[in-house]
Amino acid sequence: MIFILEKYLRVSILISPSAIGLIGGKFMSYKILLVEDDKKISEIIDKYLKKNDFETNVAFNGIDALEKFSNNDYHLIILDIMMPGISGFEVLSEIRTISDVPVVIVTAKKDEIDRLTGFNKGADDYIVKPFSPKELVKRVEAIIKRAYKPIKQKKLLIYDDLKLDLVSQKLYKGGENIEISSKEFKILRTFFENVDIPLSREKIIKNSFGIEYDGFDRNIDSYIKNIRKKIETNTRSPKYIKTKYGFGYIMG
Repeated sequence: MIFILEKYLRVSILISPSAIGLIGGKFMSYKILLVEDDKKISEIIDKYLKKNDFETNVAFNGIDALEKFSNNDYHLIILDIMMPGISGFEVLSEIRTISDVPVVIVTAKKDEIDRLTGFNKGADDYIVKPFSPKELVKRVEAIIKRAYKPIKQKKLLIYDDLKLDLVSQKLYKGGENIEISSKEFKILRTFFENVDIPLSREKIIKNSFGIEYDGFDRNIDSYIKNIRKKIETNTRSPKYIKTKYGFGYIMG
């Protein structure tokens, strides 16, 4: 039976980011809905989120998740796919009819088709079990920083001796200007905004160019090869953008 969202949901209005932003460097007021049918896994994730000052609610199935979503304002949803009753993909589709709240999919389904389905339905990130709870928290923090930026935007992103000017779209290494193309700038910005977080090729494409993954992810390898030539002293042993074999890349 198809779950009709309109029976349960009201349109959620998020609190102004300026009213909730970072307090003392921590995410004191952000509320997360964790949807996970495995109680042991949910307890572990819930513990790590609370340890990092997030407020959480837990739902153990899709119906419960949609009902909680209808009665609360959440800033991010962590969503399992394989659950009794309606699946996480169905839950995501229903939520996307009325809300753009960030959604991170966590699942044991690791096939490419499942990842693509998640992104096509509107997921902001996709992480495969088993995973490190610390990595999940890092991904959540990165997404929340992007989604609920303060009105005053950063103009300069810094990593090690690299500086990326978001206004002029220029890259500097040790104070020296490094010539980059507009596409290289977009890719570098994705890395600068996700330091220490492994990024799949399709995630780099989605974040950098705002387009859905179309299967030609190896084009990213060419761009990163060119970027490395410009910033790395030794491209065989890169310092800034490293390869995560079997997955993608990481800055850090």
